[in-house]
Amino acid sequence: MHIRLITPAPPKSRAGNRATATRWADILRKLGHRVEISTDYEGKPADIMIALHAWRSAGAIQQFADRYPEKPLIVVMTGTDAYRFIHSHPEITLNSISLADHLVGLHSLIANTVPTEYRDKMHVIYQSAKPVARRHLYKKYFHVSVIGHLRDEKDPLRVAYAVRGLPSESRIQVHHFGKPITPVWRKKVVAEVSRNHRYRWHEEIAHYRIRQIYQRTQLLVLPSRMEGGANVISEAVAAGVPVIASDIEGSVGLLGKDYAGYYPVGNTAALKKLLMRAENDVEFYRQLEKSCLAKQRMFLPEQESQGWKDLLDKIQLGVSR
Repeated sequence: MHIRLITPAPPKSRAGNRATATRWADILRKLGHRVEISTDYEGKPADIMIALHAWRSAGAIQQFADRYPEKPLIVVMTGTDAYRFIHSHPEITLNSISLADHLVGLHSLIANTVPTEYRDKMHVIYQSAKPVARRHLYKKYFHVSVIGHLRDEKDPLRVAYAVRGLPSESRIQVHHFGKPITPVWRKKVVAEVSRNHRYRWHEEIAHYRIRQIYQRTQLLVLPSRMEGGANVISEAVAAGVPVIASDIEGSVGLLGKDYAGYYPVGNTAALKKLLMRAENDVEFYRQLEKSCLAKQRMFLPEQESQGWKDLLDKIQLGVSR
C-alpha cells in the first residue's frame, strides 16, 4: 500500500513525534509498503493515511477524509491529544477521532481517554527501542538521567528541585538532556544550574549519545505531567535502566499498576524520598531493575512491527469504514 504518514514535527527535528514517524516509516517499508512522510496534506492520492496528533494534524485528517472518504484513516493519539486537547479543544480533537477508522495509542490505558463509542477503534502499539551494549555504571557518583525537552508538560525541573538539600553523603547527580522550548524555560534552567550543584544541564544531544548515557546511568526519571506513552521509558527498559516516574496514566500504562517506582505527579518531597531510596536501598533498586527487565519484551522492535502488521492486515482484509 501507499501510505501517507503525517507528523507535525518538521524534517531534521529531534522532537519525539518526528523520531516516531521516522521509525514507523522504516517499519512500514520493511513490511512492503511505500511510505511518504509530510507535515501537512496536499491532496495527493494514497491508499491510507496515518496521522500523528488528532488536534495538530486535524486539517490534514479532515482534507483526506473529505477527498478520499473510502480510504482508511488511522489517527494516532498523542499525550497532548489525550490529556489536553480533548478537553481544551474538544470539537476539533473529537472530530479527528470520529473521522478515524482506527485509533492508535502508545500505552495500555489510552482508550480510557476517548468517549466510549470510539474505544473499539483503539489499537495499542508500544514504541520499541533497541538494546544498548553492555552497561558499565558510573562509580564516583549515582547518575540520574532526565531526558526530555523543557516545557510545561514535562515538569522538567522537578528532579532538580528534589535533589536540593540532599544530605552531604549522597552521591546523587542529576544530568538533564533536552532543549528549552521557550526563552523563559532557558532562564529557569540556567538559574537552576547556578544554584544547584547536584544538577547538570546538557542541552539537546544526538540520539547516539543518549544511547551512550543509557549504558552508564543508574536511573532514568520521567517527571512528566502528561505523556501519551513516552519512548524514553521504552529505551530505558530496553537498556536495562531502572525508571522512576510520576504516576500519570501514560507511564502506568507502560510500566504497570504494580510498579514500585512511582511518585505523585508534582510532589517534590515524594520524588526526593524515592531517589534517596534508589541510591541507598539495594533491594529496592534491584526490584526496580528486575521489574523493568521483565518488561523488555513489550518494547522489542519486532513487537512494534508486528503491531503495525496486524493492524494493516486487518485493514487490507476490509475491516474498515
